Amino acid sequence: MDPTIRVAELGAGRGPAWLAESFRLFRGAPLQWIALCAGWLAISLGLLLVPFLGLVVSNLLQPVFFASFAIAAYRQASGERLVMRDLFRGFRRNMRALVNLGALLLLAQLVILMLMAALGMPMVEEGDHILTVEEYVELLQGKEWILGIGLGLTVLVKGALWFAPPLIAFHGMSTTHAVRWSVYAAFANLGAMLAYGAVLLVLFVAGMLPWALGLVVVLPLAAISTYVGYHEVFEATPAPDATPP
Repeated sequence: MDPTIRVAELGAGRGPAWLAESFRLFRGAPLQWIALCAGWLAISLGLLLVPFLGLVVSNLLQPVFFASFAIAAYRQASGERLVMRDLFRGFRRNMRALVNLGALLLLAQLVILMLMAALGMPMVEEGDHILTVEEYVELLQGKEWILGIGLGLTVLVKGALWFAPPLIAFHGMSTTHAVRWSVYAAFANLGAMLAYGAVLLVLFVAGMLPWALGLVVVLPLAAISTYVGYHEVFEATPAPDATPP
């Protein structure tokens, strides 16, 4: 691992503090952050309308967008004004490594889904018949534990790789190098990560009521915290050649 990078080991209380700091940045440019997140959602959902290929491309690009969010937060924290093109800055910061990270996350999700199917998770269609929500819920009874295992594994993978997009964007790391650092940092700060995830989950649930209006704030907080958490855990500043343009 790169000896010039150090990982701070923080207390559990710092996890929620990342969201508090994220809210401070959001409050400084609320309309810009809402626009950035709306653009991200529009592109991601638009890709899902393309049969099969759109789903794959959307998953591959998620780390690229989250690198863009980290760069945008960095620029705002440095006193610069946010603009809509900040949503695409990740496409110019080691994009191949970011797309490879997206492929790794997609592969991990496929493995988790295969494991769930092997454990007996019912499929959403039987033959040519697509199950209704009521039919699927009935089939799921007694197998909720499989859903819990799948959700737990998904959270574990995404949490372990949470730091990887900003590491790739700011330090020009390869996918493998960033994954190693991210996993190490996540487990070195397990308490902070768990507290952060718990508070963020509560915010998402609260944001869904009523009519999901609260997500207008919660989604930008999640996006901004990608940078805030990275910035506090990785004590070394970005290398000069990795400073966002």
